[in-house]
Amino acid sequence: MADPSSYRPKPGQVPDSPGVYKFRDEHGRVIYVGKAKSLRQRLANYFQDLAGLHPRTRTMVTTAASVEWTVVSTEVEALQLEYSWIKEFDPRFNVKYRDDKSYPYLAVTMNEDFPRVQVMRGQKRRGVRYFGPYGHAWAIRDTVDLLLRVFPVRTCSAGVFKNAARTGRPCLLGYIGKCSAPCVGRVTPEEHRELAEEFCDFMAGRTGAHLRRLEERMQEAAEDMEYERAARLRDDIEALRKAMEKSAVVLADATDADLIALAEDELEAAVQIFHVRGGRVRGQRGWVTDKVEAVTTGGLVEHALQQLYGEESGDAVPKEVLVPALPEPADPVQEWLSGRRGSQVSLRVPRRGDKKALMETVARNAQQSLVLHKTKRASDLTTRSRALEEIATALDLESAPLRIECYDVSHFQGDDVVASMVVFEDGLARKSEYRRFQIKGRAGDTPLWHGRGQDDVRSMHEVITRRFRRYLAEKERTGEWTGEPAGNDEPAEGLEGAGYPAPAGAEPETEVLRADGRPEEPAGPTDGDGRPRRFAYPPQLVVVDGGRPQVAAAQRALDELGLDDIAVCGLAKRLEEVWVPGEDDPVVLPRTSEGLYLLQRVRDEAHRFAITYQRAKRAKRLRTGPLDDVPGLGEARKHALVKHFGSVKKLRSATIEEICAVPGMGRKTAEAVLAAFARAAPAAPAVNTATGEIIEDEGPASADTSENRRGQEP
Repeated sequence: MADPSSYRPKPGQVPDSPGVYKFRDEHGRVIYVGKAKSLRQRLANYFQDLAGLHPRTRTMVTTAASVEWTVVSTEVEALQLEYSWIKEFDPRFNVKYRDDKSYPYLAVTMNEDFPRVQVMRGQKRRGVRYFGPYGHAWAIRDTVDLLLRVFPVRTCSAGVFKNAARTGRPCLLGYIGKCSAPCVGRVTPEEHRELAEEFCDFMAGRTGAHLRRLEERMQEAAEDMEYERAARLRDDIEALRKAMEKSAVVLADATDADLIALAEDELEAAVQIFHVRGGRVRGQRGWVTDKVEAVTTGGLVEHALQQLYGEESGDAVPKEVLVPALPEPADPVQEWLSGRRGSQVSLRVPRRGDKKALMETVARNAQQSLVLHKTKRASDLTTRSRALEEIATALDLESAPLRIECYDVSHFQGDDVVASMVVFEDGLARKSEYRRFQIKGRAGDTPLWHGRGQDDVRSMHEVITRRFRRYLAEKERTGEWTGEPAGNDEPAEGLEGAGYPAPAGAEPETEVLRADGRPEEPAGPTDGDGRPRRFAYPPQLVVVDGGRPQVAAAQRALDELGLDDIAVCGLAKRLEEVWVPGEDDPVVLPRTSEGLYLLQRVRDEAHRFAITYQRAKRAKRLRTGPLDDVPGLGEARKHALVKHFGSVKKLRSATIEEICAVPGMGRKTAEAVLAAFARAAPAAPAVNTATGEIIEDEGPASADTSENRRGQEP
């Protein structure tokens, strides 16, 4: 590991001007390329305290052994030079692209004497017109087959063309009218090139003129009583319209635009591009990006634009490019695109209308592409095995953790506190063993939630304790456990049906539910296939969503139960650091590590499962303002009060006697209700969490169960 101060440029050496810089390692290989409006300011950011750098940036500067730079005149030149160097050196710490060259294009070789229509992949060639890309080669062939009836352009290879010219006999397409047969002189080179130009115009979106011209010729033929010719033109028009139907109109006519959308996580990003020409989607492409460097959404957009238009001809750049976020700064990128096109290009974020709706469609495609990529990666047995081995090595485990359990706590401002447990076996989710926990706190205790950070830790301790006390209870019942939990002389409440009776009058701290919402029921020690039931099967690794405090709480819970054969770690979402108990520094797995990817999937699944449950609980609650703070007033009696008076507004103005008239309400509770309203200044309105509406007007209270504040994570 190199010390960045050993190769830091001296003060005053770095110019304060636009340029491109390269970091090289000890072997002279370029490991990172970047551009800057001010080289002096940008490079100074790399040579600050290592603790203040992003982990990926810190890894890069400690791997490098030297830095060099090239001064340019403008930011546009810096953008062009950066792209050229990235293509030339393929630096390991720059954003990586995959699957970009595998998409097929419809190509017309206008650089040949007799242009040919064909499917092409790979690097683009000078003098060739490209259309697409398409998702599948068969889609191109279907389109070409329809268009050859109207534009009989050559599609044969050079060998077939020369053989036909030598023998004087055209190929089959020439006999059936789908090739103009320039090989045998049926048309001149000029006439054949004109057909190719018309074909390109149609594919570029200029379809209206061709259809109108064919319709005029069809009418003329009908008037001249040339009915066979009119019928052929009619069939040609039908073929063109059928080809046009393959790409539906999505924007206004004559709209030429490219729409770029992203779906990203901490390690990867999926890029999707829709090419719209003449208001129709003419092509689609996409790739997966490795987020090797610390890069924002705007930075990813800039890299995507470089990848998309860096080697394109000018006519491939449309008038308008729509993106989810603008690069910073955006002006040099827009100027560079305009230079590539030869005229002004608009680079912007759509805010409303059809373009925004289409951008949302592209974004959904990007999200599905990322999910598909991850699914394929997770389904590979070799990859999963390598991931488990990497986790075992990083955490110093004796064997690969074949069963991993992950826990996450979720709440909304201290209300509806829940937790989740997800299970992965052999690297795959085992959803039948997912569990959900309701955390309520002991009756008579002080409120559990009075500080989010500490309360997350306490809840994590509670959940781990409850889960593994049930595990010990299962073992004791089946005779497989003879020890005693350390520091716990008496069983805790909330474990009835699992081997421990609950003390009379105690409210369970944690209610354990199955993934389908049903509570755990007492049952035998094994299920139908002979495996231990429910909590009787211990994991080799416990993962918690959080950093050092949550990990310490989980380890403390296991220590209190006397369990020392279960490993614990935590995955901090912000920097994807792996924390282990008793260590001051986290374990940093390589960004390309399959082990880190598996831990991330496990953590994200626990987070999703917890939030889904928490939102479902929140949607069922009717928040009634000050009534929520009345001790001993449960949901049933709150609903009864609101239903009896019609609204919280009328309840607020009621007397003690009127409240006591409600079934189930005593005088003491009625006084507590009025006292709660008196403390509220101003009085908090009732809010239906189902709809977000204030229940103040006349009429019965709503009990809808849809969500309020959808999208806000606890």
